[in-house]
Amino acid sequence: MPKITFVNEKKEIEVPAGSNLRTEARKAGIEVHPWIFKYPGLNCMGNGLCATCRVLVKDGKDHLSKQGLIEKLSLNTIHAFESIGHEDEMRLACQCTVTGDVTVETKPAMNISGEVFWQKPFPNK
Repeated sequence: MPKITFVNEKKEIEVPAGSNLRTEARKAGIEVHPWIFKYPGLNCMGNGLCATCRVLVKDGKDHLSKQGLIEKLSLNTIHAFESIGHEDEMRLACQCTVTGDVTVETKPAMNISGEVFWQKPFPNK
């Protein structure tokens, strides 16, 4: 059975192959939605539209299903700035099917004020 390791929560769970990442996290008591979006009705409830369940895949991205059109659109429009520098690792938990061991960071920090977004474009002289 595949294992999902949650970095922030320091928790590891085993799930059946083909399980949905968001569903299994919530079953284990791990909240993937930040702040007020954790309440039903304030998120899209797993339809890939609000992009509040985004996770940063630290390891095992090949063990997740491929990104679909809805996921790509949500990540590249709603949370485009937050994905800068992590375009290949940022995923929506509700759209990921787990096929092997993965390590994820839930509720990743926004890059709007982070080192990637504000990185100097030119080297110091």
